[in-house]
Amino acid sequence: MVAASGRILVVDDDPIQRRLLQEAITRFGYRVKLAENGAEALKIMTGAEGADIDLVVMDMVMPELDGLGALRQMRTQKIAVPVIMQTAHGGIDTVVNAMNAGAQDFVVKPVSAERLEVSIRNLMKVSALESEITRLHKRASGTLTFNEIITRSAAMERVLRLGQRAASSNIPILIEGESGVGKELIARAIQGTSDRKSRPFITVNCGAIPDNLVESILFGHEKGAFTGAVDKHVGKFQEAHGGTLFLDEVGELPMEVQVKLLRALQEGEIDPIGARRPVKVDFRLISATNRRLLDLVKEGGFREDLYYRLNVFPIWIPPLRDRIEDIPALARHFLARFAAEEGKPQVRGISPEALALLQAYNWPGNIRQLENTIFRAVVLCDGDQLVPEDFPQVAAALDHPLPVPELKGPPVNAAASTTPAAGAVATFSTGSPQTAQSAPPHHQSATSAPYGFLRSLDDEGHLRSLTAVEEEMIRTAINHYGGRMTEVAKRLGIGRSTLYRKLKDYGLEDGADQSGDM
Repeated sequence: MVAASGRILVVDDDPIQRRLLQEAITRFGYRVKLAENGAEALKIMTGAEGADIDLVVMDMVMPELDGLGALRQMRTQKIAVPVIMQTAHGGIDTVVNAMNAGAQDFVVKPVSAERLEVSIRNLMKVSALESEITRLHKRASGTLTFNEIITRSAAMERVLRLGQRAASSNIPILIEGESGVGKELIARAIQGTSDRKSRPFITVNCGAIPDNLVESILFGHEKGAFTGAVDKHVGKFQEAHGGTLFLDEVGELPMEVQVKLLRALQEGEIDPIGARRPVKVDFRLISATNRRLLDLVKEGGFREDLYYRLNVFPIWIPPLRDRIEDIPALARHFLARFAAEEGKPQVRGISPEALALLQAYNWPGNIRQLENTIFRAVVLCDGDQLVPEDFPQVAAALDHPLPVPELKGPPVNAAASTTPAAGAVATFSTGSPQTAQSAPPHHQSATSAPYGFLRSLDDEGHLRSLTAVEEEMIRTAINHYGGRMTEVAKRLGIGRSTLYRKLKDYGLEDGADQSGDM
């Protein structure tokens, strides 16, 4: 199953009202969790499931614990999830009480589906934007913690637990993972959770520094230490004094620099170029690499003794393709950020079809690539939500045909159809042309075939078998040529005997006009 674009907790003691809200919110494209009263809602929000709830729709009057009581306790426990309060009585005092308790919106029963959808989409967008702004601010100030890292993945939860354990000590940490998985973000969260938070966090991309400058940039140099050294330069180790030094792509360090790094780790001091005596430094070292350092050691490209000094506490971050449950939440946060930056507040969400497309892709560039893809989609988007047509590169990589432009005039038949684009599988819907044409492109499912194309993916997002595609092609040909088997065989490029055998295999004999085609 493909995760929807968010999860909403519906709290109401009336089972009919719960069911109506569940059906409406599901139609909006969200997942729904149900609770019968405020006490049950509070238990959910304070438990493990609470992290997966993005918004709460709560009735005000309920037995055991009413909506206001549950809301006040949520806010007391620092649960900042947006809440829409609903009640049958919409007096001004009631509204004021709800807002003072921490509700973001207030609706009166019976609320229309349109009003509810607008409220939900607006609050989801504002919440995502606020979270993104908070996260960026904390990242810049060195106070980012693991609570600000967006994830729904069990594999990433293990990474966060390891990071939290490592943050409580000064143990050297080696973070491994593919490019773009968020290694620096984990390093910043370790810094923000440790007793070095708000102290310097110095980042060095070892692979981006020319070999002849690495030593000077890392360890510094004295004035006149070499030709061109007209001033004293403080290296990155000294800049990180009291804080954390993050060496990204540490496997790219030259061998001679690796020796000095090993000394800095063992002795807690560095030797700036041209200095008369070593300089004591107090730093926490976090290294990262997108290559397996152990393989580099075996190849002779990395010192074995340094490897064991760096690899005291290893953390491996899984690629995005192994945690696709993170994609909806990440996409929403990137959407909120870029919609605000690009001045496109009308772009409020991502359609389920677009999310299905994103989750079917393997993301070789990981989160960084997803971020850039959402940025491009927001720029392309002309509607109020991102749809598959806003991700043409992803669709092309998946060989996933996008909906064709709106057809003009009467339904197209084979004689009047144009030649399909290269690589496309040209055919027509097995249903009536009117039915296929009437569905707007934006509302097709992720695996439904647009008019004029065969489906390449099944309902689970996997490639369909060749047998299923062949059967659909034969059905289409029979419908299109009115059961005239000579013409069907000719157009499919097979013999009539082969065609009849396949008809029997697929149970299609009834659709063939064999008598009139002899």
